[in-house]
Amino acid sequence: MRKLMFASLIAGFSTMALNAAQAVEIEYWQYVFDARVKAMDKLIENFEKANPDITVKHTTFPYDDYQTRVIAAKMAGKSPDVLQLFYGWLDKFVAGEILQPLDKEAFPHEQIEGDFFSIVDAMKRDGEYYGLPTAVRSLAVFYNKNLFEEAGLDPNNPPATLDEFVEAAEKTTKRDGAGNLISAGVTLDMAGQDHHWWREVLVRQFGGEPYTDNDRKVAYNSEAGEKALKFYTDLQTDKKVGELKFMDEGQAAFRAGKAAMTVDGTFRLGAFNTIDAFEWGVTELPANGDGLRSNYASYFANGISASTTGEKLEASKKFLNYISSPEAMEIWLQEVGELPARRAVAQTEKNLSDPVYGPFLKGLDYAHTTMFVDEAGQRQTAMDMVNRVILQDQPVKDSLAQAAEAEQKIIDDAQQ
Repeated sequence: MRKLMFASLIAGFSTMALNAAQAVEIEYWQYVFDARVKAMDKLIENFEKANPDITVKHTTFPYDDYQTRVIAAKMAGKSPDVLQLFYGWLDKFVAGEILQPLDKEAFPHEQIEGDFFSIVDAMKRDGEYYGLPTAVRSLAVFYNKNLFEEAGLDPNNPPATLDEFVEAAEKTTKRDGAGNLISAGVTLDMAGQDHHWWREVLVRQFGGEPYTDNDRKVAYNSEAGEKALKFYTDLQTDKKVGELKFMDEGQAAFRAGKAAMTVDGTFRLGAFNTIDAFEWGVTELPANGDGLRSNYASYFANGISASTTGEKLEASKKFLNYISSPEAMEIWLQEVGELPARRAVAQTEKNLSDPVYGPFLKGLDYAHTTMFVDEAGQRQTAMDMVNRVILQDQPVKDSLAQAAEAEQKIIDDAQQ
């Protein structure tokens, strides 16, 4: 009997060793954002349970270092197998041969285009998809109901137009006896989401277009662009309802209860859900006087490294399929707050009627997606443009023209 038990034990260990030898390990990279990291850990756990022959190593880096790390890993021949990227980085990653096109059998184009929101096309180049999102983002106004009530505003009736938005900001702004800002009516944060609000929303609401020629020709150096920039910079210079770098970041000021309103994306829900000092709400971005609304939609996608081959490639396909599945999107919505990238998962009656998710989902119906060639560089031109007006007192028209010239150069250089 002992011999039999010993033989069985040896056989068991042999089977475990064989399974371990047969297991495939792939590596997944993304940038550090607590809610996203926790959500991905949960997805990896689910995936590994369903695929015991595959293990996934989850590696993260600070956002500011992420692209540099990806490029350095490619040059060193140590790329991850599956990696996250902002849709606006795609041209750079394709040109750098960091990604491979998605296999059409594993990821049929007709299914992608039938199931996902149309902005998934931003991951397509020359007839090939290079990645798929788990979630999509749009913008909305977060507002502090307590500060609204203190200012005599109805917390259940947030501003619906730009004029109402400015009026609410004026009423909720607080300053001390020396005129120092102690609570902003609205945050001003071009490094955050305001550059999207200005570019894809305000420019259009004042009658213009930010770009033409498939976003390869800067078009905001116009009367509409000038009006949009003046509206934004006037929030500090004329209306005095906010200040650049107040509490460093817009989201930080809002979380601290020191800002009545902030323009931000769905990805902020995970962080704002931890607020217990006050009640907050969400409303659609304000319309212009004619009722015109606009929004900006974006997403981070996941793609497969150009260097991934063989059994790691097959495992990576399975993993990418799972993290872009309906199940994964439901988990991501609950953990991070970002909207599912598949229409059927996102546009449920429950989600559309939700007071938090609803405004973001409505925004997707009229959203635009900027086709960046260098997201960081193009964002910086917008930040510099506003800084010149507010901090250096440069005329709006001159700063706008300077920004348009600088951004056009970035776009032109990327196409050479």
